[in-house]
Amino acid sequence: MENAKVNVGIIGSGTMGSGIAQVAAAAGHDVLMYDIHPEAISGAQKSIAASVQKLVEKNKISKEEGSALQSRIRPAGEVKNMAECGLIIEAIAEDAVLKKKIFRDIEKFVPADCILASNTSSISITSIASACRNPQRVMGIHFFNPAALMPLVEIIPGPETDYKILDHSKKIMGQWGKIPVVAKDTPGFIVNRIARPFYGEALRLLEEGIADAATIDYAMIDRGGFKMGPFELMDFIGNDINYAVTETVWRQMFFDPRYKPSLTQLRMVESGKLGRKSGKGYFDYSNHTAQKDPVKNPELHEKIFLRILSMLINEAAEALYYRIASKEDIELAMTKGVNYPKGLLKWADEIGISRVYDQLFSLQMEYGEERYRPSVLLNKMAKGNKNFFT
Repeated sequence: MENAKVNVGIIGSGTMGSGIAQVAAAAGHDVLMYDIHPEAISGAQKSIAASVQKLVEKNKISKEEGSALQSRIRPAGEVKNMAECGLIIEAIAEDAVLKKKIFRDIEKFVPADCILASNTSSISITSIASACRNPQRVMGIHFFNPAALMPLVEIIPGPETDYKILDHSKKIMGQWGKIPVVAKDTPGFIVNRIARPFYGEALRLLEEGIADAATIDYAMIDRGGFKMGPFELMDFIGNDINYAVTETVWRQMFFDPRYKPSLTQLRMVESGKLGRKSGKGYFDYSNHTAQKDPVKNPELHEKIFLRILSMLINEAAEALYYRIASKEDIELAMTKGVNYPKGLLKWADEIGISRVYDQLFSLQMEYGEERYRPSVLLNKMAKGNKNFFT
């Protein structure tokens, strides 16, 4: 993989697969794409062409560079045609059975030193690697959507992953212009685990009648500096996708109440209110419908902001306590993966860890729920009057 001409294989030609293919081709690699539905490759090539055209129009790349990039992406036809690839990234649907089958099939044809990676956001890398004869070369390389634009990549080794391959993969992602962070193979990895309260606690506030969606969003944008509020972001992601990720993390965390899905969001999915893609979610996206104005109440905004932020900080502290990632990678993941205005651990230092702990303890006493239990690490730091970084 040191040579930019070494082939990269992409399995799956959907939004993520085509985006990753574009990134690899932009870095100078010849890319082979395979999809179980051959006609899907054509759609992926059109999507890549449209994305490249936008870059040309914005003068990010020249027309010649755009043409050369597209010429480096070719259909594989069959999996066995990826026999010369040095890196293969699987980006198919989140189905563990299908992923294991693909990895078993690939392993029959590729050389022994080919790195096999999954772009999964929710399935255990350990589980996927168990299907392979050589699990040492299997790992997770999780891109964020849109892959061509989002800088963060989570790199997830399984318990048997060769750490030389881990280091090599980090180097490759750096060469591709990405920011790699390393995560332990646990549910949600870094971003999808730590970010759960941004949605979950916002939904809880809505269900309790403390504020409506517009006001909660306004509080997080105006008071917190977030680029999008939780309800606008859920509508952007798709309520079906957001709910599925939450349910997966909750189930894989043995039904820990911290990650419990919202019945409100389930009903949104069941009613077809998926967000922007369906025209209606928590907000109405038809041109003729005015959005509801938020309640302008600074005291309420502060209450909303502190409650959601405290839950986010608690998750970041818990991830650090259980060594899901280093504190530096946790900060990078949340600022570069979901565009948070600040790293959560530094944010805790700024507003005071004791204040965060007191907020969580107060909520736990009020509701009597384990959902609000403070992290062991947060507890220790609050009592010791310590900070994460200073």
